[in-house]
Amino acid sequence: MEHILTWLIFLPLIGMVAVLIAPSSMARGIAWMTTFITFLVSCTMFGPFLPGGAAWTGDGYGKAMQFVHQTPWIHVGNFHINWHVGLDGLSFPLIILTTLITWLSAWASWNFDHWTNNKGAKGFFALFLLLETGVLGTFASLDFFLFYIFWEVMLLPMYFLIGVWGGPRKEYAAIKFFLYTLAGSVLMLVALIAMYFASGTAMGDPGNSTFNIIDYAINAKIHDYFNDTTTKFLGWTFGRAMFVMLFIGFMIKVPLFPTHTWLPDAHVEAPTPISMILAGVLLKLGAYGFLRVCYPIFPEAGKWAAYAVATLGVINIVYGAFCCLAQTDFKRLVAYSSISHMGYVVLGTAIMTDVGFQGAMFQILAHGVSSPMCFFLVGVIYDRAHHRDLNRFGGLWLAMPKYGSLATLGFFASLGLPALCGFIGEIWVLLGTFNAGFPWAKPMAVIAAFGAILTAAYILWMIQRVYLGKKQEQYADFPDVTARETAILIPMAALAIFMGVLPKYTFDLMNGTLSDIIKVIQGS
Repeated sequence: MEHILTWLIFLPLIGMVAVLIAPSSMARGIAWMTTFITFLVSCTMFGPFLPGGAAWTGDGYGKAMQFVHQTPWIHVGNFHINWHVGLDGLSFPLIILTTLITWLSAWASWNFDHWTNNKGAKGFFALFLLLETGVLGTFASLDFFLFYIFWEVMLLPMYFLIGVWGGPRKEYAAIKFFLYTLAGSVLMLVALIAMYFASGTAMGDPGNSTFNIIDYAINAKIHDYFNDTTTKFLGWTFGRAMFVMLFIGFMIKVPLFPTHTWLPDAHVEAPTPISMILAGVLLKLGAYGFLRVCYPIFPEAGKWAAYAVATLGVINIVYGAFCCLAQTDFKRLVAYSSISHMGYVVLGTAIMTDVGFQGAMFQILAHGVSSPMCFFLVGVIYDRAHHRDLNRFGGLWLAMPKYGSLATLGFFASLGLPALCGFIGEIWVLLGTFNAGFPWAKPMAVIAAFGAILTAAYILWMIQRVYLGKKQEQYADFPDVTARETAILIPMAALAIFMGVLPKYTFDLMNGTLSDIIKVIQGS
């Protein structure tokens, strides 16, 4: 079983090779089957993460890591880079989310001929599968250099998926996405090299330098050296300099104000399946980087930057919501809503408490379910109306009752209605912030709560404009959601309800690891 995670990471890559070899007419089917098998394999890994499983028996951060596969990869001189992957309560839920949303997105690509005139099916689905390998590898990597390799692997497929198969301004959106992400990657590269050599200095021997992400957090010598304010990097405090560089690299992916401007353009121009992956999975990589890298390894810098990070999170919440109120493009509204919702993740992370981390992680997963659902709902109506102007819709619930019902559920989940997934993460973050020990915490919580009111305003206004009112003649003959479209929406709708009604099961998957991370932070 130790190799199952490695197989999971490379299954999409095997599917990519099959897509390139097979005739173009088979590319769609191979991609769908590959993503479905990858999802099934990921589900077989649930056992250790259920209550009483092996993942619950650890006695500290990194001790309960499951499906670990470690072997030397590149050992040249003092450089020791390993193939080192494994899962804990932080990464496993994101692996499941990735395989599920990628499979549903492959299914959403079934009408590929309709929106591309069948141009480049093999290229599209090959890049689609390569993207999944990059995401899975990033979430599973425990070697920082390997983490960086997979992080970069994601960049090119997404660039071409937007730039070749996107909308009228696809080249602009793709280049903007590429440049923003590449800028963050450069900072990350500088940090990982500096951390590698610093780890050897901390151990008193350059031959003992390591890229091991877990060791950075739990090895006392390395951890103390990284968080000692007398340790310097180009004249700056080492830990704070590393934290800032890594934070910027990850915040671009979240995206966090003011590095958010690539996201609305990318979403608007991307095909619907790619928007689903971008919102449901890729944005989570930045938040995962905060929780896996920034805070466990540099808690001193996290405390030093807490006010600034929390402020950026609150700006995201309120600014994103106000932007939503100003939109007339349906898809751009959903894109800005992602910016607002991810602000809660940043705020919950900034306060560095059990409740804050739990709320942030729950919000990551909840948004990973509701946001792809909302983007697919926009895609369904765009396929029929061929426009996304909110002011030209109206009465769609009467014309398409099944679609209207599923759309209401999806957007209410995004709104944060109690008993749906979006509520739990937001309320946990607000409660955690209000009770945090920082003097600025209570005002931050109040402002963030105001963002929840703005969210209700733009979601309800959108529902009124699009789904309610008189049935319009030009939309009266629109076909309701097909069996395929319903099958794509149902899993996300079911998860939105399950996570909202029974959040305990989601918390059970992740709370052990999150508590261990908090112990690392508090012990510093």
